[in-house]
Amino acid sequence: MKDYIEERVMELARYILETNATVRAAAKKFRVSKSTVHKDITERLLEINPGLAHEVKTVLDNNKAERHIRGGLATQQKYKGNMH
Repeated sequence: MKDYIEERVMELARYILETNATVRAAAKKFRVSKSTVHKDITERLLEINPGLAHEVKTVLDNNKAERHIRGGLATQQKYKGNMH
């Protein structure tokens, strides 16, 4: 694995852990695709640092579990004030 990829993987992992960022938020911050973030975290990080990979996976699993709540809140904000 190239050094710059390994460096990006570690930076992504730290960012997700520190901020509880979603895959989408991390992708936007690092200017890469969501697919790249997902591959970096699920495959490459597992190779580099399995313990850290497990911690990051826990954050991402939690974000995924809460996704429907965030979507509902976004919809609520969108229509707030337009109902009456």
